[in-house]
Amino acid sequence: MKRHLLWFDVTIYLIVAALVFGLRPRTHQYWIGLALFLFGLAFWVTARLQLGRSFAITAQAKQLITHGLYSKISHPIYFFAGIALLGILVAAQSWIALVLGLALYSMQLGRVKRENEVLEQAFGEEYRQYRARTWF
Repeated sequence: MKRHLLWFDVTIYLIVAALVFGLRPRTHQYWIGLALFLFGLAFWVTARLQLGRSFAITAQAKQLITHGLYSKISHPIYFFAGIALLGILVAAQSWIALVLGLALYSMQLGRVKRENEVLEQAFGEEYRQYRARTWF
C-alpha cells in the first residue's frame, strides 16, 4: 500500500480544521474546539505511529498491538479522531456540521465493530482478554 494513503484521513481532517478554524470568529466555542482538536490530533497521530506497519485501510489482523495507547484503549485512532472531530464541530457552531459529523463518526463505529470481529477471529482468546483489559 502506498504510504501517502495511510495518512489521507489525517490530511482531510487538517484541511477541514484549517477551513473551520480559519473562518470562525474567536469565541469561547472556537478556543474550546481548537483545544479539543489539537488534543485529539496529537494522540491520534501518536496512536497511528504506535500501530506502525499494522495499520491498514481495511480491517486486517497483522499483529495484535498492546503497547502505548493500545494498552489502555483498544481503538485509540478512532477514539482520538472522534475527539478531534468534536473539536471541529464545537468550533463550527453549525447544526449541519453536527449532523454530518455524527453521520461520519457512526460510520467509524461500524469500522470498529468489523475490526473487532477480524481481530477476534485471528487472535481468539488473546484478543478477548486484551479487550477485557482496555476501554473502547
